[in-house]
Amino acid sequence: MAKRVYIEFIVCVGCEACVELCPDIFRMNNDGDRAEVIMPEGGSEECIEKAINICPADCIHWDD
Repeated sequence: MAKRVYIEFIVCVGCEACVELCPDIFRMNNDGDRAEVIMPEGGSEECIEKAINICPADCIHWDD
């Protein structure tokens, strides 16, 4: 089973780092103030790991 990624939406500060790094997995919400996941599974795990490590709010996680 593929890993699933999620964002703690309320914790996100909207820096857009994850969106710039992995635009096929993350995007900014309609208000443009927080990121959201558009591909919870099936994306590059390497890219997601980089996004997890670069996130200043530490709000991107793997769903166990």
